[in-house]
Amino acid sequence: MSTILVTGGAGFIGSHTCVELLQKGFDVVVMDNFSNSKPEALNSIAKIAGKPVKLYKADMTDRDAVENIFENESIDAVIHFAGYKAVGESCQRPLEYYENNIAGTLILLHAMRKYGCKKFVFSSSATVYGMNNTVPYREDMPTSATSPYGSTKVMIEEMLKDICKADPAFTAVLLRYFNPIGAHKSALLGENPAGIPNNLVPYIAQVACGKLEKLSIYGDDYETPDGTGVRDYIHVVDLAKGHLAALEYASAHTGAEAINLGTGKGTSVLEIVRAYEKASGRKVPYTIAPRRDGDIAFCYADTKKAEELLGWHAEKTIDEMCADSWRFTEKNLEK
Repeated sequence: MSTILVTGGAGFIGSHTCVELLQKGFDVVVMDNFSNSKPEALNSIAKIAGKPVKLYKADMTDRDAVENIFENESIDAVIHFAGYKAVGESCQRPLEYYENNIAGTLILLHAMRKYGCKKFVFSSSATVYGMNNTVPYREDMPTSATSPYGSTKVMIEEMLKDICKADPAFTAVLLRYFNPIGAHKSALLGENPAGIPNNLVPYIAQVACGKLEKLSIYGDDYETPDGTGVRDYIHVVDLAKGHLAALEYASAHTGAEAINLGTGKGTSVLEIVRAYEKASGRKVPYTIAPRRDGDIAFCYADTKKAEELLGWHAEKTIDEMCADSWRFTEKNLEK
């Protein structure tokens, strides 16, 4: 059976993907430096899947450490999650974002070339659609960025397209995620960021359990049904299954292919707040704050390509996403 290297495998999406890989019989090697994740996630993965992953605690900007993995393991494909991912922070620390995300990915790709590994699934983002496209976002639309974080995603996509042109045997699947939320139904894995959460649902979770006082909703005057921003929220387990479908696709095809992973439906911030209140049985107090620079009214996916090429579609509802998130929160944040 194939051995898959999962970079950032202890993170939110990476850990759920490791579970799906193990349950399908793959051997999994995780590379993580735990800068935004916790080693305990690997124990949870093993508990759910009944099989451990092999860990290399390493930074992807460390060429020797990365090459050491390929030297010691027979890696058939790479699923690349590792990277800094906070939009606001990227505007304050652009050099660190370019150094980590771009240089780290280059080191990984050099190691793959040296050791003859030619299958790559990349954790990209809907942020590559920029500000000027209209919803629903289709993969053939032009890409652009509104932050250094977004720029790193656009640049890595371009790098991978160029590599595929230069090497006809190389496959890169560029998975453009929309907004992953939820948690594993076991409540052993979920989103538990260090410090104040950057993303909406972990923030709501901490308000619901009393860790944070209230939610700030940025703008209620968008041209949307209730004035708040509309996004495409996808359950992290659905997203993880999308990576397995992408891996299968990469095994049968060559070249670069961008594919959206979303539900194809938009949900407003206020709708998420109400769904979370229903799931938790608690009020989520909020205030309306000014719009943030770079925020748009609508962002949701056209999902036809994922269905056609991967035979994949998201299955879980917003209510299920919020219920799973709350179950994880109760078990892990209220201690």
